[in-house]
Amino acid sequence: MAKRDYYDVLGVNRDASDEDIKKSYRKLAMKWHPDRNPDNREAEEKFKEAKEAYEILSDAQKRAAYDAYGHAGVDPSAAAGAGGAGAGFGGFADAFGDIFGEIFGQAQGGRGGGRSNVYRGADLRYNLEISLEEAARGTETRVRIPAMEECETCHGSGARPGTQPKTCTTCNGHGQVRMQQGFFSIQQTCPKCHGSGKVVDTPCGSCSGAGRVKKQKTLSVKIPAGVDEGDRIRLSGEGEPGVNGGPAGDLYVVIHLRQHEVFTRDQNDLHCEMPISFTTAALGGEVEIPTLDGAAKIRIPAETQTGKVFRLRGKGIKGVRSSSHGDLLCHVVVETPVNLTARQRELLEELEQIDRREGSRHNPRAKSFLDRVKEFFSD
Repeated sequence: MAKRDYYDVLGVNRDASDEDIKKSYRKLAMKWHPDRNPDNREAEEKFKEAKEAYEILSDAQKRAAYDAYGHAGVDPSAAAGAGGAGAGFGGFADAFGDIFGEIFGQAQGGRGGGRSNVYRGADLRYNLEISLEEAARGTETRVRIPAMEECETCHGSGARPGTQPKTCTTCNGHGQVRMQQGFFSIQQTCPKCHGSGKVVDTPCGSCSGAGRVKKQKTLSVKIPAGVDEGDRIRLSGEGEPGVNGGPAGDLYVVIHLRQHEVFTRDQNDLHCEMPISFTTAALGGEVEIPTLDGAAKIRIPAETQTGKVFRLRGKGIKGVRSSSHGDLLCHVVVETPVNLTARQRELLEELEQIDRREGSRHNPRAKSFLDRVKEFFSD
């Protein structure tokens, strides 16, 4: 009988993530495991089928070959394993080890095969604060970060010069141990050597046996024009170094914008308050305002009110993923005069007398508001 599609076996889509594949396999393995279904031939076959599918799809290279060529692209005998109810605990333990941890029994010595003890280094994060102008135009800066680097004294072995790390006796050098509780057989990282397969009896004096030392390193970071708050710039391979020759992690530089004295940013648009005098608002005039490209002038029409917004197209920011610049939006704020001279006060008092006589003509909004207030209290 022809083999079923591995994705159908696990009940996942072809674009499923590694985590989705693992979750689906856990459920099927728990459901069909022979120890939970004694003397059930169908359950045994379903367990073996799910295990075979998981061993192929959980391996990036095997999955790529399967996606390209189907069952012909992978080795069926390698995927099928030894067969029988006792076979397949390796994949089963891999999928369940991160759930059960160390809750079952006492660690038993590692056996057979073992995993690779090569691990990718951890990713690092660096918060970088820049000005709005730097974000708009782009810049290049240097950052100084703490980093763990290979110890020069022991060349990463962790052992004092002249000595060598020894094979871990708990896991026999495999870096993994198995634990048994009922029908569960769980494989996880060796608690003594922490997955390295080696132990150091005579640690290096420079790194205290860690094989790595903490240092400071300076990196150059290019900030592209248009970056915004929270954007991340990835520096590949600049994170923590890997373990046992594994690749280094990455450094993520997270952008934070310093508060600007004039502008606030909303995606690609800029906003600013534009205070104008009482007389300019009433009579009209011309106001000079700053932009990121220099000064610009705005013509204020007569009788302009607070809250009026003037839009200067193309005077905003061109985002990293944008094809054009945003706009600059100037919000009018009519400023009440202060520190009046005697003459100014005299003129304003004269104006007030005129407003009282002809308020509905010159202050329609105030007149309308007062009328509504009178109606409210008369009800």
